[in-house]
Amino acid sequence: MTSFDSSPTLTAWRALLAVAVVFVMLATTGWTAVRHPHSDEPRTVALASWARGHVAGRALPDAEAPPRRLSRFFATLTAAQRTGLADKYPLVVGNLNGAPVTLRYHANRLALVQARTVERQRMHDARLSPDGRAEALRRMNRFQSMLAEGRHILAFDPSGKGRAAEVFGDLDRADRISVIVPGVDTNLLTLERSAPKVNAAPVGMAKSLYAAERAARPGTRTAVIAWADYTTPAGVGMDAALGNLAERGAVRLNALVGALPGAAPISLFCHSYGSVLCGVAAHELPSRVADIAVAGSPGMRVENAGQLHTGARVWAMRDHDDWIEDVPNLELGGLGHGADPVDPGFGARIVSAGGAVGHSGYFEPGTESLSNFASIGVGAYSSVSCANSDSACHDGVTGRQGI
Repeated sequence: MTSFDSSPTLTAWRALLAVAVVFVMLATTGWTAVRHPHSDEPRTVALASWARGHVAGRALPDAEAPPRRLSRFFATLTAAQRTGLADKYPLVVGNLNGAPVTLRYHANRLALVQARTVERQRMHDARLSPDGRAEALRRMNRFQSMLAEGRHILAFDPSGKGRAAEVFGDLDRADRISVIVPGVDTNLLTLERSAPKVNAAPVGMAKSLYAAERAARPGTRTAVIAWADYTTPAGVGMDAALGNLAERGAVRLNALVGALPGAAPISLFCHSYGSVLCGVAAHELPSRVADIAVAGSPGMRVENAGQLHTGARVWAMRDHDDWIEDVPNLELGGLGHGADPVDPGFGARIVSAGGAVGHSGYFEPGTESLSNFASIGVGAYSSVSCANSDSACHDGVTGRQGI
């Protein structure tokens, strides 16, 4: 059954099923709480200091100012002044949409060094429980990994469970840019994983896609961003069934996309709850966003692709073994995320997920799902393999979707 069933009886049963699912969520996972920043968290302290700061006799701009204003501000500074601000306020400059990309990389390396030092101290803090010291060790190891030579960290905030974004490729010179938007349980400790789940985490997804894009069209300069820079739901609880975190994340995603350098077309690859976020963000995305591709989606908080109000091409895929297929596709009193994007009636271009296994297998090398994502990312649309249910997914592929 889909959200397009017209029978009142079927609709009622689906509503009851949705309520039942919610109660199961509550019984097994409980309400998950968004951790609000405390006044003593590193980024909060850094922002307060930035608000009082000056450079060359001028007050520093609001850290929440539009990217264009921040870009103009940095353009007025000398190289020494820009570096000086990054050195003094790394947790601010490293997260400023509008600051030069290479300056953000520099600032975030400094912020990571500071965060690593804090966790090393916490590892031996007798006031912490054994679990607290063990978590400090895991965080220290994560920060050490992120400091490895050649890594380009575009965003970093150690507060709470933490957020980050990493770039693969040359963002300033890219001909095409891809952004990975992950789903639930994404934070600093799950940013990357070891085998066999390497490609189920944002960094692994981005690495895999970057390699596949380069193989698909070697002459195209690509850049891929592993964007774990929003607060995701913790587990499949109430936050995952609601759109609150997606709405907040959509603001952050639009800020990122609006500040990316150059004019290269951008493709969004939105997995699981990340597709909810992309659906909420769609109507405000800049016109350079050429594609929104979703995988394992519980819905995009609309009933059809037209309601996304975007000029981007909308693509959807789901593996036949993905458990998300059993989640009711409806919206009831704020619960649920609307219609199924792989339902032919939704209006997305349905592409093959051949080779993918389960909910987290879409970015595995050698799968048709990854090959299709890579083709979309480099604009090789004629190479995309349509799903059996949508042999017309190539229709009008050379132009904007015009939804």
